Amino acid sequence: MNLLFEVIFLGLLQGLTEFLPISSSAHIRIAGEFMGNAQDPGARFTAITQIGTELAVLIFFRNDIKKIFTSWFSRAILRKDLYTEEESLVRMGWMIIVGSIPIVILGYLGKDIITNNFRSLWLIACTLIIFGIILGVADHYGKKERTLEQLNQEHGVLYGLAQALALIPGVSRSGATIAMGRYLGYTREAALRYSFLLAIPAVFGSGLYQLKDAFGTNAVPNVYTLQQTFIATAVAFVVGYAVIAWLLKFVSTKSFRPFIIYRIALGSVLLIMLSAGIINP
Repeated sequence: MNLLFEVIFLGLLQGLTEFLPISSSAHIRIAGEFMGNAQDPGARFTAITQIGTELAVLIFFRNDIKKIFTSWFSRAILRKDLYTEEESLVRMGWMIIVGSIPIVILGYLGKDIITNNFRSLWLIACTLIIFGIILGVADHYGKKERTLEQLNQEHGVLYGLAQALALIPGVSRSGATIAMGRYLGYTREAALRYSFLLAIPAVFGSGLYQLKDAFGTNAVPNVYTLQQTFIATAVAFVVGYAVIAWLLKFVSTKSFRPFIIYRIALGSVLLIMLSAGIINP
């Protein structure tokens, strides 16, 4: 397969799956097995292309992000008195910071394990199924009562711990945080919106860290050049922006059941193919 076609396809796949609760990192890893070189694109390639999808989040939620940042900066740094509505934005800013701490710590301490040991397709197949079931249970039994205005520090930490599980490919960052939100009683829209905002510091931090290391070798890590990776990132940005708009509208009237069924089906097919020796774990 032509390398340019490969990176365009991977960028498309990244944009389509980053925000859906089906794990973009799992899909990138699986797709690599069916490319011409049958090689894992790697954790670095995935982290850098995720910058594209997070840029889509920044632009789509630019007004919300601006309000949160300016309110938080005015209260936390400048110590200004704010209106009640602004105070809720300050709390949201703190919750994004608090929720980002677990994945930053665990990601830094376990970066070698994440890069090397967590890329097994056996592990990915199992996490797709297990966390698909967890999301299904949480979504079905969630009380749908809380909004983001009710987000507190305890819930922020729990959200953060759920997001940290996404360091394992197949878990899904959005899937884990949405499942936690539904378990805590937040509406689907609230759980999804917070998962978008919470991912920004972690994804940009991880992506820029990997990008810094990639400049030293001009490879990401040994499959695609930086130029090819940037093409995939640009494609992921465009597709990701469209997916955000669609998904927010979708969850306002529908459940996450289609994604849950898809996760379990994909994980099951993957286990069958691995057991039959069709693909290499």
